[in-house]
Amino acid sequence: MAVEIRFTAASVAKVRFAISPLGETVLALRILLGTGGHAVHRPWVRQARPLLARERELPLLRALISGRLPSFLFPAPRQRLPSLATELELVRATPEDFFRHEYGAVLGTPAERAPEPATVLPRLVEALHRGHEQLIAPQWGRMRAVLEADLGRRALTLVEGGVQALFAELHRDIAWDGGQLVVHGRRTPHSVCTVDAGEHGLVLLPSVFNWPNVGVDKAPVTAASIRYPAVGVGLLWELPQPALTGLAPVLGRTRTQILAALAEPLTTAALATRLNITPSAVSQHLGALRGADLVATERNGRTALHLRTERAAHLLGGSASENDRLSAYSLMCRGEYE
Repeated sequence: MAVEIRFTAASVAKVRFAISPLGETVLALRILLGTGGHAVHRPWVRQARPLLARERELPLLRALISGRLPSFLFPAPRQRLPSLATELELVRATPEDFFRHEYGAVLGTPAERAPEPATVLPRLVEALHRGHEQLIAPQWGRMRAVLEADLGRRALTLVEGGVQALFAELHRDIAWDGGQLVVHGRRTPHSVCTVDAGEHGLVLLPSVFNWPNVGVDKAPVTAASIRYPAVGVGLLWELPQPALTGLAPVLGRTRTQILAALAEPLTTAALATRLNITPSAVSQHLGALRGADLVATERNGRTALHLRTERAAHLLGGSASENDRLSAYSLMCRGEYE
């Protein structure tokens, strides 16, 4: 289905960018439930799918995410990078009539037969929170880096070429046509859905898990929104491999993999998930690597972030200044997850 997003002069001035942890969580769950997803995500899917199998609200997630996605799962972010908690509160506050309409449309039932929002939304919010913590949070540092880099590139295009140049490079299915943005559908190109950007404008969201496609919210409550594929996703799941062959016989395969993964700051739990070993085993290996001055750890309350040191970076052929990012990253996470 083709989607036309109509603008006024005022709404063109309100085109902005944002990153959505909730949107990425929903789209990731959709892939794990077997709907869509590109082959580029297979390394992540192999690790994540067994974790989702233990989710107690799996039937609810299948019902609402496997097919047509309800708009109330994608509230337009009000900030450039909202916290997951902020976005989940917007889902929890979904107006009753809108919830019933979207629920009925997804399940193919009359809106009046939809359950009370109070019986569904709290369970759904908790399931999405668990899904994010288990499946997205361990990878969020890498994902965020890709998404932030894309925002920087798009912002430069907007400054240099204006709105028309920005839309021209977003995706081959997006076209700016005389004050109207057209997103061409692939299945039914002759049917058209119209979305009014209105007084709230348009939010552009780079996406990892919607890659390589474009997604449009066809029933926005506030701002219209488009999710477009972020540049750089193709390399996201490739673990760094420098010098692994030479170091593995000396340090052991697992410790070498830990050092490779710690090109970015990670928690013990994130390392355990990424390497598919137990947190206690990770802790033991980290202790040995700290003793050899190959890993640095910074604690913030109950959270500990680990990063390889300059010595480890040299062994792996990386930058000697990698450990300088640990304190900055800790502060960043502190603000994001409060």
